Amino acid sequence: MICLVGGGQEINRGEAGISAWLDAVSTRFTDWSAYISPSLTDTEYDAGHALQTLGATANVVTDESLHLSVSMRSFRAEHVSRFVKAVLDREIIEARNLLTKFGSNYPIALTRDLNRAKSWIRSHARGSERFGVVASSGAQRLKPHPVDVRVEVDPVHWFLNDRDDTRSSFYLEDAATEFQVQGLELDWVCVTWDADFRYSQADWSCHSFAGSKWRAMNKPDRRTYLRNAYRVLLTRARQGMVIFIPQGNPVDATRAPQFYDTTFEYLKGVGITVI
Repeated sequence: MICLVGGGQEINRGEAGISAWLDAVSTRFTDWSAYISPSLTDTEYDAGHALQTLGATANVVTDESLHLSVSMRSFRAEHVSRFVKAVLDREIIEARNLLTKFGSNYPIALTRDLNRAKSWIRSHARGSERFGVVASSGAQRLKPHPVDVRVEVDPVHWFLNDRDDTRSSFYLEDAATEFQVQGLELDWVCVTWDADFRYSQADWSCHSFAGSKWRAMNKPDRRTYLRNAYRVLLTRARQGMVIFIPQGNPVDATRAPQFYDTTFEYLKGVGITVI
């Protein structure tokens, strides 16, 4: 049996990723030999405990050739997925180094102005190249801009309809979430970043919006789902992307500037061009 399993794609309850495959072998097929990539120890796969259990119950062989390291999503830059991983892992030096390798072929921009982000993405797209806005399903306080993830997007219309259809991604009005875009791509993407996922000195700060305020996420699995949601959003573009992070509003407790500023400064410090 040969299994091809991507990393960091678990975004909803019941999705366990590669660890579920490893647990199945260690609990039900202990007479099997398992041939795995040594890269499964990376944070992207979150398989540390499952690997330990597997090593104690089955014959495990690691082989470097079992890791498919070249991304086929973007024909312009094979380093983009590694860059996103480094950003999410807070490996600033690694992220900077990777950005210098592909930045000229795969432009990434950063802005606090959504209209400027839309203008940027329109100016970069050529011919029939497709573009659109994406947002986390937990991005509940982007409504003032306006980006309302509560509006249900029909992926068929969003991905396939022409420029003159308000339901299409071309209109840059309806934002698709990680659930609608997982496994699919656009040429150019505008990633809208809300206060559900915030950079802090210690770690990423994860929040959900309930009622009238943000509440901290404490359960590890929910934190993982949110982190992976942003991994999905940041890897949807084939040719380039712009990231919009709001300024916030000091008179709105749900959109306090400090919820957004640290993330903006972090991404700016990584080397992403500010427009």
